[in-house]
Amino acid sequence: MNTLNDWSELRELLRKLVRKLGGLDKTQFSCCGITLAQCHALVEIGRAGTLSLNDLSEKLGLDNTTLSRTVNNLVQEELATRSLNQKDRRYVNITLTSKGYDLFKNIETNMDQYYQRIMESIPFDKRNQIIESLNIILQSMEQNPCCLNKGVNHNEIQC
Repeated sequence: MNTLNDWSELRELLRKLVRKLGGLDKTQFSCCGITLAQCHALVEIGRAGTLSLNDLSEKLGLDNTTLSRTVNNLVQEELATRSLNQKDRRYVNITLTSKGYDLFKNIETNMDQYYQRIMESIPFDKRNQIIESLNIILQSMEQNPCCLNKGVNHNEIQC
C-alpha cells in the first residue's frame, strides 16, 4: 500500500470482506430459516437477555420501522416475544422464547467455531495486528459516516 490511492485498496478490500460476510446469509443461516437481519437481531437480544426496540435499533444501526418488520418476523416464527416496558409503557421490550434462545445458542456456537478456524489460519504473529487494525478501521468508520446527505441511510450503502 502506501500510495496516493491507499483509500482505493481499502475500499476494495472492505467490499470483498462485506461480500464474504454477507455470504454467511446463504451458507450459515439458511439452515436456521432466518435472514441475516433477523440473525443479527436474535444475537443482540440473546446476548442482552432483554432489549427495548429503541436499544436494539441503536445497536444494529437500523431505523425503528425497518427493525419492527424484522422483530415482527421473529415474533411470528415464535423466536421472540414483545412486552410493554413496566417502567415506561412507551417502550417495547423484546425477549427470546426458548425456541429463539436455542437458535441463538446454535448460531453463537457455529460462529465461534467459524471465526476460531479463521483466526487459526492466520499466522500467530499477525493475529493481534489483525484485531488492532480492524478496531482502527471501525473507529474511523464511526467517525466518518459514508453519506452526509440528509435522507440517505449510510447503513444501506455497501458498494
